Amino acid sequence: MLALTLTADLTGVTDLLPVDTPDDPHYYNFKVQCTSCREVHPNWVGVNRHEMNEVSGSRGEANFVWRCKMCKRESTATILDAAAKYVQQSPPKAQQVIKIDCRGLEFVEFKADGEWAATGSESGTKFTGIDLDQGEWYDYDEKVGEEVSIKDVKWAISRA
Repeated sequence: MLALTLTADLTGVTDLLPVDTPDDPHYYNFKVQCTSCREVHPNWVGVNRHEMNEVSGSRGEANFVWRCKMCKRESTATILDAAAKYVQQSPPKAQQVIKIDCRGLEFVEFKADGEWAATGSESGTKFTGIDLDQGEWYDYDEKVGEEVSIKDVKWAISRA
């Protein structure tokens, strides 16, 4: 079981989470490593919690089914729940975003692609289209007349 955690300095916003609906799924992008031969796949792989794939030789399904090119072992990963909101804290603390059940593989690196959303902490203004790819985001909350930001974005993958 792995957890993707986020640490970020939120100013003027809270409840940060990925935009993730069945019609517009959020893809979590990872580098994957086989736990059998320890080979790291060179390409990024996208996993979304709404897509289910059949596991060969089984009646089970998983969000991500992968066969290692080196040892030919099939592995799976499933995102267990919807993403948890990242709540503004001072000082910023690591908070779990998603929990992933991994069988035969590990995710070793995360890339924040896709659209995120947040809420103005004082105004309740909804901010959408947030891109965390560069590790920071800035905007202006017109209801309170102040700049809002997300800075010092750090991602970690750890045992849950």
